[in-house]
Amino acid sequence: MTSQATPEQPHHKQIFLHDPADQEDKLDILEYWRTIQKRKGQILAFGLIFAVLAAAIVFAMTPIYRATATLMIEAGKAKVVTIDDVYSGASQNREYFQTQVEIIKSREVAIKAIKKAELWDTDEFNPRPNAESMLTGLLVSVGLKDDPAAVEWNEDTLAEAVYPAFVKRVTIEPVRLSQLAKISFDSSSAGLSSKMANGLALAYIESDMDARYQVTQQASNWIQDRLASLRVKLEESERLLQAYREKAGIVDMKNVGQGGVGQQMMEVTSRLVEARLRRAEAENAFNQIKSAKKTGDLASLPAVIRNPIVADALRDQSMAERRLAELTQRYGKEHPKFMQAEGELKSAKENLQRQIDTVVASITQEYEVNKGTERTLEGQMAIARGGVQDVNRKEFELTVLEREVDSNRQIFDMFVRRAKETSISSDLQTPVARVVDVAVVPDRPIKPQKLQIVLISFILGVFIATLAALILERLDNTLKTSEDVETKLKTPLLTALPLLTDDEVARESTARIFIDNPKCLYSEAIRTARTGVLLSALDVPKRLLLITSSLPGEGKTTFSINLAMAHAHTKKTLLIDADMRRPAISKGLGLQPGAMGLSNLVSGTAKLEDCLQQLEGSSLDIMPSGSIPPNPVELLLSQKFKDTLDHLMEVYDVVIIDSPPVELVSDALVISPMATGVIYVSRANSTPWQLARRGLQRIRRAEGQLLGVVLNRLDFAQAEKYYGEYSGYGKYGYGQTGYGAVYGEDSSAG
Repeated sequence: MTSQATPEQPHHKQIFLHDPADQEDKLDILEYWRTIQKRKGQILAFGLIFAVLAAAIVFAMTPIYRATATLMIEAGKAKVVTIDDVYSGASQNREYFQTQVEIIKSREVAIKAIKKAELWDTDEFNPRPNAESMLTGLLVSVGLKDDPAAVEWNEDTLAEAVYPAFVKRVTIEPVRLSQLAKISFDSSSAGLSSKMANGLALAYIESDMDARYQVTQQASNWIQDRLASLRVKLEESERLLQAYREKAGIVDMKNVGQGGVGQQMMEVTSRLVEARLRRAEAENAFNQIKSAKKTGDLASLPAVIRNPIVADALRDQSMAERRLAELTQRYGKEHPKFMQAEGELKSAKENLQRQIDTVVASITQEYEVNKGTERTLEGQMAIARGGVQDVNRKEFELTVLEREVDSNRQIFDMFVRRAKETSISSDLQTPVARVVDVAVVPDRPIKPQKLQIVLISFILGVFIATLAALILERLDNTLKTSEDVETKLKTPLLTALPLLTDDEVARESTARIFIDNPKCLYSEAIRTARTGVLLSALDVPKRLLLITSSLPGEGKTTFSINLAMAHAHTKKTLLIDADMRRPAISKGLGLQPGAMGLSNLVSGTAKLEDCLQQLEGSSLDIMPSGSIPPNPVELLLSQKFKDTLDHLMEVYDVVIIDSPPVELVSDALVISPMATGVIYVSRANSTPWQLARRGLQRIRRAEGQLLGVVLNRLDFAQAEKYYGEYSGYGKYGYGQTGYGAVYGEDSSAG
């Protein structure tokens, strides 16, 4: 047996080499769509049920009407009288507008609108429960509601009770980039909705005017109170001013006192400046004379030269010197004319000296006079300064008193003006807002939007059903396509057997389908499996095939019989029923029950020819399970069983063994190491792939050589429609090309 199994090894390694991408679970958009297509009937039905329920609820609901009034908040409206100091004026900014919107939403405005409309008298907002109703009595008895008879209902309590329901019906919506605000009110009564929308707008306007009037009155009262104290204060300051004037003997300090002393001081200052200039000039000339006296050259002094008398004397001296010089050249010193000229020159020099002495004496005298004048004016200046300082001190005290009087008078006058303005403004109140579009009675309800709700409900129902379908699809862990075999079981697919749909076909018919209807899709799938087995190991002359599954009812016995029939057409084939607990081959083929078989042959109680039966219409030999032993596993583990298989392999080209499921007993695991190949049958849409994978792993651990998986009862039409399964046997395969139609039956036999 080892020599037969060895050639299988290289091929078996090759069939497990897959692209890693093929081994990943795939769930793309196409799979989502196929899942939805598969259950589209249930999805649409669920959506319709959802829509019908929503329609029943919607048509039973009370319609709600909405009326809207448009209010213009005049933030920039000019006032008749400006009294910004009395109350805050409307500023042209968004904060002011938002503040007014919040005031509209305030409790005070709502209560005023409720009271004005007497909203508690309507059935919709009546807060007074019916004391005779059973529900009210029950709530009162358990303490969840106050006894209606114990409540003292008046206008205030009724308005407070209506307010919570009222505020839920109000919607205030500012209009973007404008001074408009929309006030909407919802009610089951169309007329009441328009009435309350307009009423709330008017209540806001009246509330604002009342508030401003109250502020104006408060300001007026405060101003009148302040005027009395300001008047007393003004009179007191005026009395203090007049008393000081009388004490200081001041008639008009600024015009009289300051005028005389100031004028005198200005004159003395001017004369002192002139005297100091003259003294400085005289002192300069005097100092020059003192210096010139030391050198003896007084005639060269500027102050002397500028004197006209000295100038005339110098001119006479120059003329005398020029004449003497002329006569010296013409006459001698003894000449009378020369002597006369010399005398004139002497006389001129003496005259010049006298004049110089006179000028020097006058300059010295003038310097002394100017010094005395300056000292006199400085004394007068000191006296005048003392007088001005005394006047300034008195004037300062007077100014303080006058400033206090002026300040009190200004404040008093301002409050008098504000009092007059406040009085006028209280008579001329202008509204802060006006209704530009009154609310009209609506002709249709705003909610419920019946058609919209029904459509949304239908869509929501479809969505929920679709989500449930996708979840169920993901929770469905069965094998649904041939691709699932490759990706989830990590094992190649040998063939896929079609679903036989005719429930009236018996097990005997499905067991012989390959002989009775060789051109049907099922027979073609069997031929595909036979070809896969033959190509699995071309160099192996003899084949021992083990057929098993995870659980009973997956169709392994039917597949074993038909695969054996297919091999019997070309090779000498033996089919062995190794399921000694629940043998099914004899029953499926209608063979004689209780015939000797495998257990008898292994135990040596019968010969080979006594254990074989010929299938009618075929060259296939069949070996039933025989007598049921007390412990089939021990029989299969015996050396006699191995020797029997070796002997059968010498007689037959192909030996096919139908074994029990691997999840129930270990018979298949015992036989698998002896077989040249193991074929694993799984039922589509039934067998969990985790269970099938565990069975395959057990066979591999038992050193069984897996040839592939047979996916039984696969609905090709459904797989192609919902899962994209193009097997070659469906819409585009043999079923449409003259190979025959699908038989009907459940191929799960065995």
